[in-house]
Amino acid sequence: MNSYKDILDEDQQSDILQLKRKLVLKKTQSDIRVVPQIQGSNHDDFMGLLAKIGIIPKHPIPKFAGLRRIEKAYNYFKKRIDTVLDDTCDKVFTMFRILEKVNSAILVMIEVSNHADAYTLFESLNNRGTPLTSVDLIKNLLLSRLDINGNGNIDYYFSCWTGILSELGEEYSDQERFFRQNYNAFRKKLNGPFYKGDRQYPLGTIATRSTMLDIYEKIITKNPVAALNELAENAAIYAGIILNKTDNLSEKQHESYLDLQRVQGAPSYLLIMYLIKQQDSLGVTDDDVVKICKLLVNFFVRRNLTDTPPTRDLTRIFMSFIENIEQNDCHGSDIYSSLRDMLISVSASDKFFEEKLRGPVYDENSSATRFILCMMAKRGMTRENAHDLWRKTNSNQYVWSIEHIFPQGPNIPDCWVDMIAGGDREKAKEYQSLYVHTLGNLTITGYNSTLSNKAFAEKKERKDNNGQYIGYRNGLNLNYDICDKSEWTVDIIKARTDRMVKEIMAMFAL
Repeated sequence: MNSYKDILDEDQQSDILQLKRKLVLKKTQSDIRVVPQIQGSNHDDFMGLLAKIGIIPKHPIPKFAGLRRIEKAYNYFKKRIDTVLDDTCDKVFTMFRILEKVNSAILVMIEVSNHADAYTLFESLNNRGTPLTSVDLIKNLLLSRLDINGNGNIDYYFSCWTGILSELGEEYSDQERFFRQNYNAFRKKLNGPFYKGDRQYPLGTIATRSTMLDIYEKIITKNPVAALNELAENAAIYAGIILNKTDNLSEKQHESYLDLQRVQGAPSYLLIMYLIKQQDSLGVTDDDVVKICKLLVNFFVRRNLTDTPPTRDLTRIFMSFIENIEQNDCHGSDIYSSLRDMLISVSASDKFFEEKLRGPVYDENSSATRFILCMMAKRGMTRENAHDLWRKTNSNQYVWSIEHIFPQGPNIPDCWVDMIAGGDREKAKEYQSLYVHTLGNLTITGYNSTLSNKAFAEKKERKDNNGQYIGYRNGLNLNYDICDKSEWTVDIIKARTDRMVKEIMAMFAL
């Protein structure tokens, strides 16, 4: 505003001076009143910008400051103000009207006793924009504690935190689940420094979405450096499980982690993380971990179809098993045996599992059904005829999907009415309601939409424009007993269901 000094009256010049005093202390001319966070170059960018516009003496402008938020925000508001001034004749009057509005703004500070209360308060007040997450608040608490305690270069710790989130991937659900499972897996060790009296877990029995922040506030306040280092180490292990990020994974490990992920076995990740972290002390080999993962896959196949045990119990079941390992000093192969016994004790019986397999599995749990069919197809693959049955399109849809041989749509084509029910449409509808979603009527194909309601023979012999089979002759062993049929009947569906149920019972035995 120096260019306007000659035309400002004394009051206006005083207002301009006071505006500067709101940014810089009067005595030093360089000590700023509002101190931004150090991480992300916020502090240096702010100081460099103030020097650039003449508010404080010279200060180096950091590299790439123009690409970061401080200078971007300054340029944005400067451009907005310039636009307003360009549209007015009395620029001084307009500028002071803007200043008056800024001065009339009220900043309210509400102090709470802990970050958990801060999160609750923020959620209550914030009803627009992007909400703060629990992970955001853990980061803020961790970095603020490291800064207050004077633990070296805060930028280094910020880069460590960024590395943790980078390991875990961009999905917030994966990040948040890691922090919960990290505590639930290692709660005995994490509670060690807090033991008082007879309470076994003073930090909390279990980390949930609602208790996680309070638990980590206590851990971080006690020793922020140790907390950060432990999180970084465990996040690297967790990333290997959920994203296969570690370079030293064997092919067996890679596949076992993928299968556990595909079967929706995320509740067991805390156990796998614990076992990998404690491999040496527990005498657990990589092959043992693979074997345990396969056992868990079998458990989740059965659980997902029977809903036994219920979802709400899964986390506590795996936490309880870790506690059993620690209390009974389990090692090596004993861990596998104990886990198998525990999973059998909480799972549905073979009889109930078989009953579910014989029912409308697709209708009850299509994702579990797809996993089972893919695993059956996978067993017949060699390196020469292998297909990636989990490949997805750009729109996140599976390239290979479940195909109903006898169509599931309400308008049953005449050709199918004739084949399945001898021309009796009502009988065809009855058969459809009873058998269309059973295993014997299901398979895996690509290009599913091109098959749809076509006649059985056409579905079987369907080719693409390059002459490649895309119907039931697509090379999957799952379709061999379909391709040798000249017709598709209820008896064939029932017989195929019987055969597949026996195979599945054997594949996913506990």
